[in-house]
Formats: sequence, C-alpha cells, structure tokens
Amino acid sequence: MASNLLRALGLVSAIAIIPAATAAFASAEADSMREFDEFMNVFNRVRADYVEKVDDKTLLRGAIDGMLASLDPHSSYLDEKGYESLMTTTEGEYGGLGLNVTLEDGAVKVVAPIEDSPGFKAGLKAGDYITHLNGKLIYGGTLDEAVDQMRGPAGTTIKITVVRPGRDKPFDVTLTRAIIELPAVKWEVKDRVGIINVNNFSRTTTQETLAAIAAIDKSLGAPPLGYIVDLRSNPGGLLDQAVGLSDVFLERGEVVSQRGRQKNDIERYYAEPGDSARGLPIVVLVDAGSASAAEIVAAALQEHHRAVVMGERTFGKGSVQTLLPLSKDTALRLTTARYYTPSGRSVQEGGITPDIEVPQLSDPDYKSRPRLREADLRRHLINEAKVEDSVVQDDGKPDPRFTATAEELKKKGIEDYQLHYAVQTIARLGRTATAAAAPAAGGSKAGTR
Repeated sequence: MASNLLRALGLVSAIAIIPAATAAFASAEADSMREFDEFMNVFNRVRADYVEKVDDKTLLRGAIDGMLASLDPHSSYLDEKGYESLMTTTEGEYGGLGLNVTLEDGAVKVVAPIEDSPGFKAGLKAGDYITHLNGKLIYGGTLDEAVDQMRGPAGTTIKITVVRPGRDKPFDVTLTRAIIELPAVKWEVKDRVGIINVNNFSRTTTQETLAAIAAIDKSLGAPPLGYIVDLRSNPGGLLDQAVGLSDVFLERGEVVSQRGRQKNDIERYYAEPGDSARGLPIVVLVDAGSASAAEIVAAALQEHHRAVVMGERTFGKGSVQTLLPLSKDTALRLTTARYYTPSGRSVQEGGITPDIEVPQLSDPDYKSRPRLREADLRRHLINEAKVEDSVVQDDGKPDPRFTATAEELKKKGIEDYQLHYAVQTIARLGRTATAAAAPAAGGSKAGTR
C-alpha cells in the first residue's frame, strides 16, 4: 500500500511538470523516478525478507537519517526527542553530564565538555570516545540514543567507558548527573580586567553580555582596564546572537555574510553605531572547541582590528544550519548557507588563526592531546578557496615565552595559563592606554592602584 501510494504521488508530480518542462528537465525527472523505483524495490525487499520483521516507520526513519548523513555532519532530522533536546540546549536546563558530543563512524566522540559540568570536572577532553554506558556497548547506535542515555535525573550515576587517543587502554569513569544550567554568559574580574565567559549563543547571549559589562563596571566603581571575551569550547548557536555579540564591541562595519546555493542568495549583517566597551582593549580567547557562531565573533573583531585573538586555531565550521519545522514537535536541521567573514573569507575547514598563539601550558597533556576540528569530520563541506594553513609549525625549538610546566604553574597558583596570559596582556594594554591619555606634567590626576 505504501509503495503504491508513493509511486502514485510521484507519477502525479511527473505528469504535472513534464508538459511545461524542457527536454533536459524531463530527462532529469525520469532519472529521479528510476532512482525512486530502486529505493522502493529495496524498501519492499527489506520489509518482506529481512530476518526479523521491521515496521515501516523504522525503515523510513533510517532512510531519512541516511539521506541527511550523506550530505554533511551537521544536517539531521529531529524527532520529538531530538527537537526537545535542541530547544533545551538553546533555552533551558537539563539533567546530565554536560558533554557536547558528535557521532563519528558510529562512535560517540566528545567535542567539548561544558564548563563546571560533571564531565568537565571528571577531566573528559575533546577527542575522547565514549564506547560503553554502564557496561553496554553504544557503538553503532544513533547520537540521539546515546544522548538520551547520558541524560537523566540529577544525583543519579552512570559509568562511562572512554577511549582516549594516546592511552594504551580504555578507562572507566563514574559520573553523577547534575542539573546542567545553561547560562549563556558568566563574568568575573581579575586585576581590574573584566572577564566575560560566553558559553553558548542562546537567545539571551547579547543581553547577558551587556549586563555583564554593566556589572563589571559597577563592581569596580570605574571602567576596567579592558575585557577578555572567552569563547573557548563554545560550540556556537544562534546566528543573530553572534551578530549581536559582535555588535556589542563594534562601532560600525560588516559582521558576517551568509551565501546560499545561488550566486545572488547573499545576506549581510552589520554592526550598529555604539561600542558598549567604549574602545577599551579586548582579547578574544579561542581554542579548537570554538566553533561556528564563536568563530563569527572572533573573525569580526579580529578583521576590524577591534580585538586581539589569542589561544589556538578554532574548529573551522563555516556553515549555517536552518531549522525547518516539519510538525509541532519535529524539524529538519539543514545546511542552507556558508558564512563569510567581513573580508570575504570562509573559515570552513581552516578556522580562525589567533593573532597570538598561546598554548594551554596548565594542561600537562596539551602537546599530545588530539584536537577535533571540522576538517576531521567525514563528509564535511570542502572549502574550495581554502588558503594553506597559516598556523606556525613547530620547528622543535621552544618558544621562550612558553616554557613553564603545568607543575610549575600550579605551584604559582595558575590553573588556566591562557586566561592568565590574556589578563596580563590586557593589563599591559590598558595601562599603556591610560598613560597615553594622562595629562601633561604639572597637571593633576587622581592616582589609581
């Protein structure tokens, strides 16, 4: 019955189109019909002859998943659970482990742990593979199934088995699920430097950043020496919030453009007048986990010479996914465009190269730890205009700035070297700017300590 209905619909479509179509278009339609017939032949054979009975819904869902997986790593079908999960990560909170994961060749791979989550505190790292949950092999399943098992009521425990490249054997970690709150922005002050930690690009990211700037000023009773915008391990999120966050620090100019399939399918986004940071120095911290919307912000501030980008080369995701609702609780997440930086450059595959590369010396395994990036994902979009990677290659000679060991830094109380270096950089830039703005000798100026 399903076969007859689908074929009838296809024939009706063909009859309606062919009279007005060119010969080439009609030929393409005929080819499509032959492929569709082949699909229905396979569908009916599997349904009739597979060793176990399989319902039509399972077969059709598998066909949809396979179709989208053949396109790129970021297009997918969201059923009720997947749609709810997406809404949760952009708007709410959930009980779980706080891991951003992807599926690679049937294996669940950690992209980045969420800061202060159970996974983060247990030392899980980007590039780790999760093979078992409570002793049960999860290889070969879907990503939604794995995520659903990792989530659960706060206070409950789960044992995960981890395969880490560079380690001889897998190891087990028992984690206690917690409520994973998803505040888009957190802030603090160190040495009169305002630190704005942007964890994701949800619907409130821009407003929370503006509130953080106001709170930093209020806590100091005066403007800070400058700001650090920490985008490390930020997997991205909403495009309009990436534009909004960039606009917080830019006075004018293009932030990003997105370009679809057609040559004239271009949208450009611009900053509006007004720099909420009042021209104070800015350092943007990035790493291999900084992706998509985070890369839009880093590139915009870098190319407008508004900030110094510091850390490691970013993930390299230069594509835009549009959420296309199919029903009230299902949707299609489809790659519909590529985005380009203000200079017209695509970061797809290559990512953003920092102005100052700073290794995370406080991580004792930083040299050997594998970095997962867009170019490592199967079927990633190819950047045909990709420029050869400009990251300076290691010539074996130690950089005299970065020779301290993790143990030495720990003794000095430095647990996050990249952040420490950024704070020092802002302090130098801020004090230089203050000195340059000081009145000439003989004038009066209140001292600052």
